[in-house]
Amino acid sequence: MSEGGAGGNDDDGQDAGEGADAILHSGERLQKVLARTGVGSRRVCEDLIVDGRVTVNGEVPVLGRRVDTAIDVIELDGVPLPVRPGLVHYLVNKPAGVVSTAEDTHGRPTVVGLVPAEPRVYPVGRLDMDSEGLIIVTNDGELTHRLTHPSYGVPKEYLVQVEGEPAPGAIRSLREGVDLEDGPTAPARVAVVAPSLLRMVIHEGRNRQVRRMCDTVGHPVVRLVRTRIGPLADPSLTPGSYRPLTFDEVRGLAAAALPADDIEDADRRADPDGADPVPPPG
Repeated sequence: MSEGGAGGNDDDGQDAGEGADAILHSGERLQKVLARTGVGSRRVCEDLIVDGRVTVNGEVPVLGRRVDTAIDVIELDGVPLPVRPGLVHYLVNKPAGVVSTAEDTHGRPTVVGLVPAEPRVYPVGRLDMDSEGLIIVTNDGELTHRLTHPSYGVPKEYLVQVEGEPAPGAIRSLREGVDLEDGPTAPARVAVVAPSLLRMVIHEGRNRQVRRMCDTVGHPVVRLVRTRIGPLADPSLTPGSYRPLTFDEVRGLAAAALPADDIEDADRRADPDGADPVPPPG
């Protein structure tokens, strides 16, 4: 019996509906690639293609389209799918004292040194050496672009221990955005977890942004831990350890990277008062 039971043909044949478009393209049939990636069964993937929810290089394909996963960009509902051969995606809990680079000229430990040496990977964005918490390490250029390019934004959540006890005015300033030397920040979502402990959510990727924001309102950071990237959190991941991401987690990250013009509207819908709705730990 052929794989998936959809169409009933082997790899050398053509599915029903495969025509001139398939003939003009070499590679694997699109529905097989989708099924192997984890989107669903062959039948489900065929339905997604027929419904127009899948695109190849920005165009809606016909059923039976063949694709080259090394070069073609395949999207489902506008979200790129990780189909290129050899892609790996790791979630790392970076300890303090580890730098968020692939190499370091000063011989300091790097976040890339916490994951397997092969294939070669790179950190997505950065956490400064003194900061802790979650960072993604991957060789997926499409996902990296989507998570780091200024035209997109993905919310990142931090637990921030600061000096002193921020007054309501300082919290309001953080929520409204503060002026830094490289320009004003976008509004942050901020909740007071304890007198000197804040939960902050930002979607910009500026260097040392949370630390500089807290400095500006007069409460320097004592300790900073990133606890969430988009929908991705894992409180069971211990400092210095890593784990591979699932297909659903990778797709969820890509989907969380909203165009910049949509981010503030989404934040207001999620939390019109600007506070973080997530309850404090414990």
